[in-house]
Amino acid sequence: MNAPVLKIVTPVDGSLYAERPLATEAEVLAALERAKAAQRAWRSSTMAERQTIATAFVDAMVAEKDKVAELLAWQMGRPIRYGHGEMRGFEERARYMIEIAPATLADIDVGPKEGFKRYIRREPLGVCLNLPAWNFPYMTALNAVLPAILAGNTVVMKHSSQTALVAEHFASAFAKAGLWQDVFQFVNMSHEVTDKVIRSGLVDQVGFTGSTSGGRHIMASVAGATNFPATCLELGGKDPAYVRPDVNLPFAIENIVDGGFFNSGQSCCAMERVYVHEAVYDAFVEGVVATVNAYKLGSPTDQATTLGPVVRASAADFIRAQVDEALRAGAKGLIDPKNFPEAKVGTAYLAPQVLVDVDHSMRFMTEETFGPAFGIMKVKSDEEAIRLMNDSDFGLTAAIWTEDVEAAEAIGDKIETGTIYMNRCDFLDPALPWVGVKQTGRGATLSRVGYEHLTRPKSFHLRTKTS
Repeated sequence: MNAPVLKIVTPVDGSLYAERPLATEAEVLAALERAKAAQRAWRSSTMAERQTIATAFVDAMVAEKDKVAELLAWQMGRPIRYGHGEMRGFEERARYMIEIAPATLADIDVGPKEGFKRYIRREPLGVCLNLPAWNFPYMTALNAVLPAILAGNTVVMKHSSQTALVAEHFASAFAKAGLWQDVFQFVNMSHEVTDKVIRSGLVDQVGFTGSTSGGRHIMASVAGATNFPATCLELGGKDPAYVRPDVNLPFAIENIVDGGFFNSGQSCCAMERVYVHEAVYDAFVEGVVATVNAYKLGSPTDQATTLGPVVRASAADFIRAQVDEALRAGAKGLIDPKNFPEAKVGTAYLAPQVLVDVDHSMRFMTEETFGPAFGIMKVKSDEEAIRLMNDSDFGLTAAIWTEDVEAAEAIGDKIETGTIYMNRCDFLDPALPWVGVKQTGRGATLSRVGYEHLTRPKSFHLRTKTS
């Protein structure tokens, strides 16, 4: 009987790009046992040692940015011209988290009290199982993996089956950096084995980036675990933009289109629904159509390509079906698919689309699309825009396009979301926590807050005078 194998089918041409053996349950449990043993030593390492190794790891990754661009193109379809951008974000996040680690993880002095010494220590959780997503495979992994190690944990990574080679790249860079043995390991395993190892009692924290349905499966596994693993989940999204009448319109058009269509719309915080004040609606729509029609759909290996395929043919089928359903319900498509002859049914190549005459009775405006398409609705006021932005099961980011900072802050206070942007979208600032509300998840990564989800507080309450 042949051993099970993971197969990576490239969206570039539908061919088999790579294959790797899948680990058995016993092999993964053995890796977790090694991680647990390694963590007992690693937690005693100095912060200076951890920072030195982490910096060397980042240096090793950045030195291979061309390899990153190639892996992204072939594994998930990112146009090669944009491949280095992932490393820029990776490096910014990594170096910031390295820089703030000593102060963030230091003991917290709660103040003097006669006869006592009192403080709070941030203690590592233990063994972290990290399950990153394929859409930004370096950055979603980095968000949790490097801070976990800096905090004194060990990490076992099971990357998405679509981007499994990224885990190998992490391991290679950590080895070059001199990371202690078994502090970082990677495994390729099935969903069934993943469920069993989460339940095993050997995992102290699970970090997952993916779909809401995937998050529910993770939580079911955690509920059945013999211990109580912590969780950090970033799940689905349907992020909104609101364009006010006082907007810098050309700037908003350029950036909202980029926020909706970069990475073929396959971003956790992509702009998927846009609400535009009636005073600027017609001009906004006209500008969006012109901008989208300027994209060049094609192979991600071609430097001229600005819009690559989605991750797989089945994803393209899902997006087409969602768009077609909205069209049948009365929506109007503004982009002629004939302008994108490379798009073909049965492949991962999909024409972009912009829909108007949409409303929230349509799945297209309420369920995650995760592709190069968004809907535009006309609104009469801030209040109407707020109501529509909040009419969602998700809440990762929301973007307000205006020249009025006070208005953006006032509106932002009323939006149910993890991040409020003004005149920006589809971007992570590592000084700010990446966090979702509602069905978008729980926990946070990045910033000082991210370290709180990779450690537990331990109180020291020491009576120094007994007489």
